Amino acid sequence: MVRTGLELIRADSARELSGHRIGLVVNQASICSDLVHARRIISRRFGKRLTALFGPQHGIFGERQDNMVESPHAVDAELDIPVHSLYSETRKPTPEMLNPIDVLVIDLQDVGTRVYTFVYTMAYCMIAAREANRKVVVLDRPNPVGGLRVEGNPLNRAFKSFVGLYPIPMRHGMTIGELARLFNEAYEIGCDLSVIPMEGWRRRMQFHETGLPWVMPSPNLPTPDTALVYPGQVLLEGTNLSEGRGTTRPFELFGAPYIDCTQLAEQLGQYPLPGVRFREYHFIPTFHKWAQEVCHGFQLHVTDGETFRPYRTTLCILHAVQSLWPDAFAWRPPPYEYEHEKLPIDILLGEGAVRERLERLVNPVEIEADWQDALQSFLAVRQHYLLYEN
Repeated sequence: MVRTGLELIRADSARELSGHRIGLVVNQASICSDLVHARRIISRRFGKRLTALFGPQHGIFGERQDNMVESPHAVDAELDIPVHSLYSETRKPTPEMLNPIDVLVIDLQDVGTRVYTFVYTMAYCMIAAREANRKVVVLDRPNPVGGLRVEGNPLNRAFKSFVGLYPIPMRHGMTIGELARLFNEAYEIGCDLSVIPMEGWRRRMQFHETGLPWVMPSPNLPTPDTALVYPGQVLLEGTNLSEGRGTTRPFELFGAPYIDCTQLAEQLGQYPLPGVRFREYHFIPTFHKWAQEVCHGFQLHVTDGETFRPYRTTLCILHAVQSLWPDAFAWRPPPYEYEHEKLPIDILLGEGAVRERLERLVNPVEIEADWQDALQSFLAVRQHYLLYEN
């Protein structure tokens, strides 16, 4: 079984933390294999030297549902220490928050997708720690969609936002610890950083092979199956298609009242989409887009996680829906994740050119060819920061 950075901190002497006042960036998925939470583990090991907790988007216990739904600051009732929200009036720790700590420990479960905000919470923590002369320790966890496949266009920095600060592709194939190393060196954050690597993890692993329990890292990622489709289906947040929020299978389901499943199934059959099957599905979201209306669409069933290409798959869905229902389909207007000018789809895609080509009904396989040189350049940089074998 894989042992996470948190497991190793619990079992080892934790030299990086000894004698220091500790701040801990966590949420509900920051657990050991026996489901004990990181804040309890660190408190038991280091006592009163754990002086503050920090929570990312959705709150320290994952209670907040959607983007731009902020979490308040609080006090942990059990430990009687402050809980600072990093999804509030600030997304970066303030100097006052860092005053009572020497080391900021980050233990967050990433999902392997560029637009997942936890990695940028980590980046802002690293920047704040550098400015305050504090050390950062990242406790590594698996990439639940594996560490071999990399897919999508690297972000154009003109489109940077809280769902994309650095020029990485949509599916980056890195762990959160490897991303910390990349951000710190290649993108020049330059903080005092240590990463506690996992034991037993290999890049080829899917999450079910790790032996670790899955705890939802955010409210709409209930299973590892959801994580597999998320690097593509997250794009639907930038459209008027339902991405399945308000159902029990978010991101695996998609649809809208205006879709004809027979027509869409025929169109989707024309694209090279390995490793996935589309099963007709009709659903009524209880909240969010099309709430209380019948949506017609599909559930994505990943049949081969090795060959499945989530980003291409969703680009093809968007191409098909625009081709068939150009008057009904629409891009979602801003704001989105604190960006009030650019279209949400553009900051999700990481550039405007992909949307513009989709609007011209250019085949997504042809669009993919445009970013291959940039992707190869990213892979060359990425190689220097990897910690695990295949």
